[in-house]
Amino acid sequence: MASPSVSPTTLPQTRNSHSFHSSSSSYATTTIISIRKKTPTSTRRRYTKTYPTTTTTINSSTLYSHPLLKQPSQSPKITPHLPKHPPPPPLPQWNFLQRAASKAIDMLEGALISLHSHLPKTSDPRVQLSGNFAPVPEQPLVHHHLPVTGTIPDCIDGVYLRNGANPLFQPLSAHHLFDGDGMIHAVKINRNSVSYSCRFTETQRLIQERKLGRPVFPKPIGELHGHSGIARLALFYARGLFGLIDFNHGTGVANAGLVYFNGRLLAMSEDDLPYQVNISPAGDLRTTGQYDFDGQLRSAMIAHPKLDPVTGEMFALSYDVVKKPYLKYFKFSRDGKKSADVEIPIVGPTMTHDFAITENYVVIPDQQVVFNLKEMIKGGSPVMYDEEKMSRFGVLSKHSKNGDDIIWVDSPDTFCFHLWNAWEETHSPDEVVVIGSCMTPPDSIFNESDENLKSVLSEIRINITTGKSTRRPIINVNNNHVNLEAGMVNRNFLGRKTRYAYLAIAEPWPKVSGFAKVDLQNGDVEKFMYGDRRYGGEPFFLPIDDDDDDDELGPEIMEDDGYVMSFVHDEEKWESELLIVNAKSMRLEASVKLPSRVPYGFHGTFVSSKELDEQV
Repeated sequence: MASPSVSPTTLPQTRNSHSFHSSSSSYATTTIISIRKKTPTSTRRRYTKTYPTTTTTINSSTLYSHPLLKQPSQSPKITPHLPKHPPPPPLPQWNFLQRAASKAIDMLEGALISLHSHLPKTSDPRVQLSGNFAPVPEQPLVHHHLPVTGTIPDCIDGVYLRNGANPLFQPLSAHHLFDGDGMIHAVKINRNSVSYSCRFTETQRLIQERKLGRPVFPKPIGELHGHSGIARLALFYARGLFGLIDFNHGTGVANAGLVYFNGRLLAMSEDDLPYQVNISPAGDLRTTGQYDFDGQLRSAMIAHPKLDPVTGEMFALSYDVVKKPYLKYFKFSRDGKKSADVEIPIVGPTMTHDFAITENYVVIPDQQVVFNLKEMIKGGSPVMYDEEKMSRFGVLSKHSKNGDDIIWVDSPDTFCFHLWNAWEETHSPDEVVVIGSCMTPPDSIFNESDENLKSVLSEIRINITTGKSTRRPIINVNNNHVNLEAGMVNRNFLGRKTRYAYLAIAEPWPKVSGFAKVDLQNGDVEKFMYGDRRYGGEPFFLPIDDDDDDDELGPEIMEDDGYVMSFVHDEEKWESELLIVNAKSMRLEASVKLPSRVPYGFHGTFVSSKELDEQV
């Protein structure tokens, strides 16, 4: 079956007023950029669209260029005023010994940075932060009454939020996209009245670097390579030894995942505790601080916990790259009570970015991308592909209290950075089906490779009785291969058999040119393409719930009754918007023009107005 392709169409304008309401903000500033837009006049519905002059501030230059990732042919209407020597922040109250130590460490760091004559593409900031991957400033205002084209469905009532990496300071040396500080972009929707805000998540790391006026925490993926990585770690711990920084309360960036659980919005990266972020009635964001579930969580938690749509429980993993236990499993009751940690028996530290749940099991991958700190001594990367290791999946009862109960099933040469769903096959109770995107080369996100990255949507069948597994590509061979990464299934069916998945079309990698609705039963694909030089990110599927009371749905709500939401950036016009697409018809319902650029990012969630009212 041919793959139909849908592109955005022109929709009638229904909201076109644009005003700004203030909300408080305080952050370091070094560079001033004035943004001026012409004031067009619209005659539709007798509304006038106005764009007032806006001044924003950023900490460093954010317009990087590199021949591998071209800049827009038409530059944005930005007039930069770049001071040669931005005013430094107030000096910390250090004693004489601390000031001397700081000066000496800074000199050693400068000498170390000067030795970086060549950086691979995976850690070169000119590549990693070029174009719309470049950071943006935090918005000091909540922007209200944004222009809406089309009609936003009444059932979309709440806040769409998306996390991403957005470095506060321009990197001093090596930098990987995943290393940036966490920034959340939020669009609040209430019956076609739309507002926008974006805020840094105030991690312990960001707070300290802002006070110092420069980046001092090592970037775990970009900088910790080889001997220079060891030197960076030594300088970092030296700063801690002299009391120049405090790394005892976390070093994470909270830039990857978002989950709303038990009345709290949590921003996460897998190297730290979650951070609680409060959403104000106006749609603004404020970081409350680290959240350890009232002292119950004493380790980091990966950025992809799973919410069981039936029981309301949340399931999670935690991994450690230095000491045992290398991997732990735990769960939370719907009211936030944590279970005891269950140690998962694995040989060494392994990258476990994601996992899956079924109705009765957790499915835990133990794959070939591992952490080996000894490789740094040899001059290599601690994140590496271990070709001698056998990839496998572990199936463990959700309620197990002993990791030895896990059933391991080999799955040769399988590396899934993300798993979209899993379920127990009804006609074969011993068989667990896992849906994921299998990447080759497995470590190409982290280490430079001459081989083009390939991400294949796959079905993996695990038989826990025979100990055998099979793997097959889901998309029909009649369709050309397409890289599918970042996305989801209907969250109301997580852990149960699903027919559809909504996944980003990651082409040209690492950009996203559209999203695909994939029929997991027959492999058919429907594509929604964003258009020429328009790229987005993760498609977020918002299901229509039973209590939404939509008369057009008929007597029964189907799995694909809902809407796909995604930020899209036009690299020609240098403008960003939020698209809302009907998931059943794959047609554009509405678009929201955003007041500022939204960089390409990671994962998102939606918090309904009802949930906002119950927010802690």
